Amino acid sequence: QVQLVESGGGLVQAGGSLRLSCAASGRTFSTYAMGWFRQAPGKEREFVVAISQNGASTDYVPSVKGRFTISRDNTKNTIFLQMNGLKPEDTAVYRCAATPVLPGSGGTLYFRPSAYTYWGQGTQVTVSS
Repeated sequence: QVQLVESGGGLVQAGGSLRLSCAASGRTFSTYAMGWFRQAPGKEREFVVAISQNGASTDYVPSVKGRFTISRDNTKNTIFLQMNGLKPEDTAVYRCAATPVLPGSGGTLYFRPSAYTYWGQGTQVTVSS
């Protein structure tokens, strides 16, 4: 069982930055592929970014490419989402997710919510115009 706890959300003006963190419990964090998803009011959950178990592979939804950067520190059981150049349309609850991967799948990425086993509760990001 893995518990995920997000932090770092808040209210920021357009053009500003936030850094989200997702801390995981357990000793097997390095065997999990991770992702960030977001959901705005009245909208469906949206994939934002994924990072592979070994951190070597990442992929972003086009709307955040060049503005958001995901990273992971397996020694601290934490992933980070650096968000720069925030826009009002980035306003949403951001949730991190984790899924165990098979040995040898170090560079695999997962994009669908159904591919993830564990989810955090989320952190609110609000960008004012």
